[in-house]
Parts: sequence; structure tokens; C-alpha cells
Amino acid sequence: MKLAVLSESPADEAAIVVLVEAVIGGHFKHVRPGLRARGWPSVAQVLPSIIRHLHFNTDADGLVVVVDSDDSVVHNAEHDAPGYFHPQCRMCRLRAVFRQTTKKFPASHGRSRIFHGVGIAVPAVEAWYLCGCDEQVSESAWVAGQGTGQLPYTRAELKFRVYGTDRPNLQLEIQRAVEEVRRQRHDLRRLENDFPSFAALARDIRGWNKNS
Repeated sequence: MKLAVLSESPADEAAIVVLVEAVIGGHFKHVRPGLRARGWPSVAQVLPSIIRHLHFNTDADGLVVVVDSDDSVVHNAEHDAPGYFHPQCRMCRLRAVFRQTTKKFPASHGRSRIFHGVGIAVPAVEAWYLCGCDEQVSESAWVAGQGTGQLPYTRAELKFRVYGTDRPNLQLEIQRAVEEVRRQRHDLRRLENDFPSFAALARDIRGWNKNS
């Protein structure tokens, strides 16, 4: 399988590669997406061009996109209703980009389209990294905090818990991110249970075989 991965930093992308391989149960060939992104606005901006590049100029089978939710509306089951779209939900927005970008694509490189998987880390990918070793951190805790206006932690606190500093360099970010996801890769059930945002990504990926 040949896949491209797009996220907000090289450290995030290194960790997502490990998680995707855990979901599919094996290694994949990493296809470069052609453009890089730094932060949510950049991902949303370059995604249409990356989709077109991968479809027409490569033989990639799929593209996995993961971004942080930050303070945006968290995706929930109501958003999955047919025709529903929440403009402040990043999952809804990224899925819409895939639909709108690919709806008139002709077949290319022997496939009608590339598969896609979308994950929104709530509130940041560091929360995924802490799963299983910090009982305070979960998607439900963050959503409850949004509702009451009393957040259980900040994104800066999550980063400090993972990296041990509020100013990690890239080498440290990659090292710690990969360490934490490797700890979880043999059993993803806890991550999928505590973070429905990751479970949605895993379902996308597992559904590729059904739709191939």
C-alpha cells in the first residue's frame, strides 16, 4: 500500500505513520504529498492541491490527514447525519474538501479515486500521545470542559507533559511523539475508546478494503 500523510508538523507526521501502520497491521510505502503544511490554516489551504497532485501525478492509494481541534467545535455523531455540515467543525470541513475536490475527477493510474482518512486530535495530538498514561486526558473530559467553560487542561500543559519543556526542539518532538505512539501500537482499543476522533480515523482506514 502507498500512502501520503499530511499533518501540522514533521513530528506529528512521524507519529501518524506509526499509528496508521498499527491500524492497517503492516508497513506502507510513504508517498510525499508534494506540499508541506504548518498549522491548521495551512493544512486547509494546501489540501485541495495535494489531493489533485496525488491523484493525477502519483500512484498513491490514499491520503491520511490529521490536525488538532484546538478550540473548534468537536465532531460528534450528529455531524454524521446525511447532508449535515458544521462550519466550525474541522472534521466536517476536511471531509467536505475531499468531496468537493474529487467529485469530478476522472480515473487515473488505474483507480477512480484515492482513499482518504481524516483524524481531528482533541484538543491536540499530544492528548493522543498521553493516552493510557495520564488518566486525566480524554476527549470526553475536554468536551465537558468546553461545555462548562472550565477546561481540564490547556494545550500548552499537554505539550509540557509530553516533551518535559514548553519549548521542545524538533528532534525532541519527533523522539517523544514516536515513543508514545509505539507504546500504544499493539493495542489501539484504549486510544479508540478515549478519543472518538481517533476512532473515526481508524474506521476510515479500515473501510478502504470494503470500498476498494
